[in-house]
Amino acid sequence: MSVEVARGEFLIIIGLSGSGKSTLLRCINRLIEPTSGRVVFAGHDVTAAPPQELREIRRKIGMIFQQFNLVRRASVLTNVLTGRLGYLPPAWALANYFPAPVVDRAMANLERVGIPEKAFVRGDALSGGQQQRVGIARALMQEPELILADEPVASLDPATSHSVLRYVEELNKRDGITVLCCLHFLSLARRYGTRILALKAGQIVFDGRPNDINEARFAEIYGEDAIEVEIR
Repeated sequence: MSVEVARGEFLIIIGLSGSGKSTLLRCINRLIEPTSGRVVFAGHDVTAAPPQELREIRRKIGMIFQQFNLVRRASVLTNVLTGRLGYLPPAWALANYFPAPVVDRAMANLERVGIPEKAFVRGDALSGGQQQRVGIARALMQEPELILADEPVASLDPATSHSVLRYVEELNKRDGITVLCCLHFLSLARRYGTRILALKAGQIVFDGRPNDINEARFAEIYGEDAIEVEIR
């Protein structure tokens, strides 16, 4: 399997559970070690990068998780600040020290995702949609060139799903951040993606424009009994 993603694309990856979507994303930043092949990001061979170089590469790759991955007992602001740890001296991180400009940046990112008033609320006191917006603000703290979104709306209702994906879309269009996003709903993939990649048993079975994947192709990917629920 070989995939090349252009800078500024919003690539949606679809496929059955177990098809390799999450594995593909996590190989890009080496949260999972590839067993073969190469991952190249911005001219760097990620697969061959030693620890210090890998740390520097990961600074530029933000990740948004399906289960939010917040420190539930910590404040929203602290959760967002952790996105900047890759840029700070380790001793500062151990002391939980963040300079005022970094705190200001975190507050600006919370403002951007519409929840600045939640800064001092515990992470576990938020709704699912709010927690995912914290995840987006945390990723923004890295000043990423690439965002990997691993089924970011799988746990959310339809209206909240659109709300979250619109924030991700804004990062792609306004900031020029490349996005790779795993989704299950064809309607969402068509609405937000500039390109769709479909996987089946670890193989690419479709790679093209959103409008070129119809219900018949969708059924081929997910099986003849697949039902697409339109999310508006």
